[in-house]
Amino acid sequence: MDKIEKRHLISTLFLLLGVIVIGTVGYAIIEDFAFVNAFFMTIITVTTVGFETVEPLSDAGKIFTAFLIITSLGIFAYGITTLTRYILSGVFRNYYKQAKMKKRISKLSKHIIVCGYGRVGKQSTTELLEHNEKVVIVDKKNTIIDQVQEKPALMYIHGDATQDEILTEAQINNAKALITTFPNDAENLFVVLTARQMNPTLTIISRAYDSKSDTKLKRAGATNVIMPDKVGGQRMAKLVSQPDVVEFIEYIMLQSNRESGIEELSCSQLASCFANKSIRELDIRNVSGANIVGIRLADGNYIINPSPEIVLTAKDKLFVLGNRNQIENLRNVLLSGAE
Repeated sequence: MDKIEKRHLISTLFLLLGVIVIGTVGYAIIEDFAFVNAFFMTIITVTTVGFETVEPLSDAGKIFTAFLIITSLGIFAYGITTLTRYILSGVFRNYYKQAKMKKRISKLSKHIIVCGYGRVGKQSTTELLEHNEKVVIVDKKNTIIDQVQEKPALMYIHGDATQDEILTEAQINNAKALITTFPNDAENLFVVLTARQMNPTLTIISRAYDSKSDTKLKRAGATNVIMPDKVGGQRMAKLVSQPDVVEFIEYIMLQSNRESGIEELSCSQLASCFANKSIRELDIRNVSGANIVGIRLADGNYIINPSPEIVLTAKDKLFVLGNRNQIENLRNVLLSGAE
């Protein structure tokens, strides 16, 4: 239920309530009726059900009743029609669903906000859900929200992601990342500016079309900027020059429901027994079956196919290749120190 519909419904209810209050007070003053009798007389008059009067009316009471019928007949009919339309059109049901959704979102933390549920946003959401991430979709288009509502598991907010109140409703202060995928660079820029101002530590990934927008988005606060056209062009070129390499990487990284892949593991919670140990000493391959294919050092530099002599620190991140069981075994070993 949007703001206009809500105001319409509230004004209708106030009109009906106003007629009932005026009628009840009028009968109480003019005919000196008790509250119950005055209220009952008002209801049977407004609804024109044809019941007899609760007590004989004076001439003043009869004139008041006539004016009450004339003024309330249209209001009552309009009010009943409006309420019936809202009930039959499912507005109340949708309002109840949205209220439950807001309550569900209000309890989130360490989740990811995806702004825009077009082709890119939909693919991003699918990938995140496959990695068991909590995702909140934000979009202002009715047609998009209708699509999202067809999947009960998805959490969403119907609104403009450039507005502070919408991002607040999405619990941006408790989120760990935001992805903005709108096809318009200006809209993405506004989202990035707003999000960065509201949460300075948030990881923000933005989509961009124009190469000139890359720098602007990063200045606005984007952690990374992705250009689908550029990525697509590079992929097409690689499919010509190195097709098997591309297919191999896609098999590892991009296939849905994959059994094997590359995962990121943080060393921040390494078991104490692994302190100041080299990759060779960890014996990761034999312990878990997984392979370390890369490391991101504390200074932000990357090492591809690291040497076994490299000593890991708590600020490093490992990129590990293996199947789900192997990677899970490695995670448990690194955290607990138990083989």
